[in-house]
Amino acid sequence: MPAPIRLALYEPDIAPNVGAILRLAACLEVGVDVIEPCGFVWSEPKLRRAGMDYLDRVALVRHTSWARYLDAARPRRLVLLTTRGASPLPGFDFAAGDTLLFGRESAGVPDAVHAAADARVAIPLAQGARSLNVAIAAGIATAEALRQLDAFPAAA
Repeated sequence: MPAPIRLALYEPDIAPNVGAILRLAACLEVGVDVIEPCGFVWSEPKLRRAGMDYLDRVALVRHTSWARYLDAARPRRLVLLTTRGASPLPGFDFAAGDTLLFGRESAGVPDAVHAAADARVAIPLAQGARSLNVAIAAGIATAEALRQLDAFPAAA
């Protein structure tokens, strides 16, 4: 049974990070939306390096733009993970139907996308640390959402 959340990647820059997130999603049965354009040429070999043989198991939808994503996906609640988040992750309550949105590695998301989010969540970091790798942030946030929703896949 698919998880009650989805991940969305806004114009990702780095193919290995996308591959790692797709592997995470496949292993945890979480769907992924990729909002293009990407900062790399989309190719199976580039993604498979990090995603390995899991890529065929992920529920992946590619969207050609932010506007097309909003039209097609219609997320119930868009939860942006951002260093500018007002809500710290440990105190945020996830809900079934949430889409966790992650920005570009190089620039996050533009102000219009930031404003469109229903919630802005930050992962607390040590003093002086600027940000996490997007794939690591996705893993942390996905695990917390699944924990709260008691939605980890059943053990084999």
